Amino acid sequence: MTTTLVGRKAWSRLRAGVVTLGAALAAQAAFAVNDLPGGPGVNQLNLPVGVTRIASEQAWLHNMMLWLCTAIFVAVFGVMFYSIIKHRKSKGAKAANFHESVKVEIAWTIVPFFIVIAMALPATKAVVAMKDTTNADLTIKATGYQWKWGYDYLKGEGEGIGFLSTLDVSQREASDAGKPVGDDYLLKVDNPLVVPVNRKVRIITTANDVIHAWMVPAFGVKQDAIPGFVRDTWFRAEKTGDYYGQCAELCGKEHAYMPIHVKVLSQEDYSKWVGDKKKALAAAADDPSKVWTQPELIARGEKVYAANCAACHRPDGKGAGPIKALDASPVVLDADKGKQLDVVLHGRQNGAMPAWKGKLSDTEIAAVVTYTKNSWSNKTGQTVQPADVVAASK
Repeated sequence: MTTTLVGRKAWSRLRAGVVTLGAALAAQAAFAVNDLPGGPGVNQLNLPVGVTRIASEQAWLHNMMLWLCTAIFVAVFGVMFYSIIKHRKSKGAKAANFHESVKVEIAWTIVPFFIVIAMALPATKAVVAMKDTTNADLTIKATGYQWKWGYDYLKGEGEGIGFLSTLDVSQREASDAGKPVGDDYLLKVDNPLVVPVNRKVRIITTANDVIHAWMVPAFGVKQDAIPGFVRDTWFRAEKTGDYYGQCAELCGKEHAYMPIHVKVLSQEDYSKWVGDKKKALAAAADDPSKVWTQPELIARGEKVYAANCAACHRPDGKGAGPIKALDASPVVLDADKGKQLDVVLHGRQNGAMPAWKGKLSDTEIAAVVTYTKNSWSNKTGQTVQPADVVAASK
């Protein structure tokens, strides 16, 4: 009987283990991802496939130096271990007693010199090419914010276009829920940077708050964005498609939610995008003297909030950790709407709450403040007009 009982227990434990393993495999399958074209690959060990000459040159340099260093490693340690084994004391070898050799001294000075030169020349050529931002067809300023990118087309086709690029709200919600979705998880944005193929694009980087870094591995580009400084880099994408990167400088608690998405289009499609974008921007350039109804402002404010505020304050306005809740917030509920406008316009806590003055239009700020004052449990009935924002900005 004892044997039977032990057998039953073993069988029960085995079944439990199988069930647990099955559950683990099912969970793993649920979160399975594939290679993302233009982005990271599953179990990727090497550099990504480059779509610019600079990226290809970097990959060649990486492989060349890796094989060269591997050959040196094998040669040096091969000679060392051969000497240790072949001339060990147990075999009766006796150490020679000699002083320096002029030939050896010359050899181990000249040979490394030529090796270093062989590595330095192509590396210097690549670095010089990476810094040559002259004769660009398109110049774009990329401004880092906590935690999004602002793009302004300064020169070339598309001049005058400007917008913010923020992590897609659904991606942030999936992260908060602990349920990754899609191969582009935490890389999907609402407004990707759009450029034409086979055109030299100069990227000018700066930042509004802390140090960020603009990096797209497929382009072979990484440039720091430093507050108060202007840096630049460039790329010429030779293939259309979507290419992804991330802020490569630890810039705060939302660092992981600051992706970069560059969409490379054919020249024809790019020209069409420029035309459509300029029409949309013209339509969005609202007259600050226009008086809006409260439902109109709330409807527009909901979109502005989802694109710019929900990532930190959450879609339900409850906030998280040090991020203050907007639902039932005394500042939001206060009858003096100037208090909330001051926070939105000028920010707080050294940029932890960003200043939206100049980033959003007067109408957009009026809409989002009206939305927060009349959403969730905040039923103030208050309406903020663009003219109120203009007055508070003075």
